[in-house]
Amino acid sequence: MAKTNKVIAIDGYSSCGKSTLAKALAKKLHYLYIDSGAMYRAVTLYFIRNVVPIADQAKIADALSAIHIDFHTDAGQTRILLNEEDVSEEIRQMYISDYVSEVSAIRAVRLAMVDQQQRMGSNQNIVMDGRDIGTTVFPDADLKIFMTADPKVRAERRYLELKNKGEDITLEEVFENLAHRDYIDTTREESPLVRADDAIILDNTNLNEEEQLQFVLDRL
Repeated sequence: MAKTNKVIAIDGYSSCGKSTLAKALAKKLHYLYIDSGAMYRAVTLYFIRNVVPIADQAKIADALSAIHIDFHTDAGQTRILLNEEDVSEEIRQMYISDYVSEVSAIRAVRLAMVDQQQRMGSNQNIVMDGRDIGTTVFPDADLKIFMTADPKVRAERRYLELKNKGEDITLEEVFENLAHRDYIDTTREESPLVRADDAIILDNTNLNEEEQLQFVLDRL
């Protein structure tokens, strides 16, 4: 049977505004928004809480079998549940950001999350953002966007976001964290961050949220 649902894949670097754009696009099109990055953050949170060593394949396998991730909409906001606990705010903390790229690079973790993501997008219209959506998760996506921005601009955006949440952090620390995550994301062996050949580049260094949304809508 031919596929009838639509899939829009948005990939790109950390703190490029992928989630903001994907949420706005999903709302505009009445599609389901799936934040793949939040899924890896939830796994990272579970690993930290349960002291799962990233080099212990057996413990990783046991942990993954115990992890259940779901999304639901609450007052127009997409929330992520880790084993029925709403962890939407906790996974955005800096201690998760400092560790998530290492966890995301683990082959078993990526295979488990890709399996869940593909099931989510098998029979409904979705917008999904992440690092490997257009290359690994949905290589046949109906539209692929690859987002990028000047590293300094990305760091400044992330810094302001964290400061507004009350985190005690410096701009230099945020910049170093993003540089570290970029390195791991682009050099990892399993599903590295690369632009799909048929993905449209969206450099949003000098674009506001409305302009970014219109950029994608124009290409639909």
